Amino acid sequence: MDWLTRMNAAIAYVEENLHGEIDHNELARIACCSAHNFFRIFSYMADASLAEYVRRRRLTLAAQALQNSDIKVVDVALKYGYDSPVSFARAFQVMHGVTPTEARTDGVMLKAYPRIAFQISIKGEKEMDYRIESKEAFQLFGIERVYAADEKAGERLDDHSILVDNADLWEECVANGTLEKLEKDAGDLPAFVSSHLGKIHSVCDYRETEGETYPSMLGAFRSANSKVDGYTVVDVPAHTWAIFPTGKLPHDEINDAVATLYKRIFTEWLPTSNYEQVSNIDIELEGGDEKYAFGEVWLAVRKKSM
Repeated sequence: MDWLTRMNAAIAYVEENLHGEIDHNELARIACCSAHNFFRIFSYMADASLAEYVRRRRLTLAAQALQNSDIKVVDVALKYGYDSPVSFARAFQVMHGVTPTEARTDGVMLKAYPRIAFQISIKGEKEMDYRIESKEAFQLFGIERVYAADEKAGERLDDHSILVDNADLWEECVANGTLEKLEKDAGDLPAFVSSHLGKIHSVCDYRETEGETYPSMLGAFRSANSKVDGYTVVDVPAHTWAIFPTGKLPHDEINDAVATLYKRIFTEWLPTSNYEQVSNIDIELEGGDEKYAFGEVWLAVRKKSM
């Protein structure tokens, strides 16, 4: 089953459960990825978080129920996941511009948010640079945090990083000096990493964690002269990697470029290439100077079975 088929199967599960609870573990199972990876990729592909999509779909169905039946407002509220008619009425009016009672008025204007269907994006106006490289097993080490996988992740994409939570970690580590120490402890870059890149990178979903959580790290590639004492060390097995560069851009443009790159990877490259993602691990390499920034996104892949 290819990536788009799995994503559409996950959406079918969401649609079937708009009247009840949506099990994040089941979503992850259907999509064959971690819950965090699903939430994040969904937000890139749909330009909205899963939570926002579910909210809009439920309010769309709620409006239809009010227009086409005599069901009480309180029953509609409960049916679509609201604890009280007041909170339902508030959310309903924000989306539709009218109250639930007014929605029954003949000729009233309402909004409909249609079901999402993921498909190949065929635009053709811009080529997409990538390379495929096989790498032996290597180690990463650095400063780790474990976060709750959040279906509202797309709403936090204010800096468009793959690790929005790590934006705070970057600031914390800069302020307390640990980022500077990690950079010194990183030592030399291994030969398999482009020399124009920096030493500290963002990594996520590289190991299993308990419950609906995921690990993320400000990490460095371990080399012969790295000093790893006091850091989390991660073993990354041998993989084939699809590597996507951002190109050299002004610093204030790089985050938007990364977000666009992720969207194109999952809507254009993966569905049409002969590769599929084989691991949740996601590495965003970074580099730059005072004038420009650039980066690479690494995804572990394998050739599809014919």
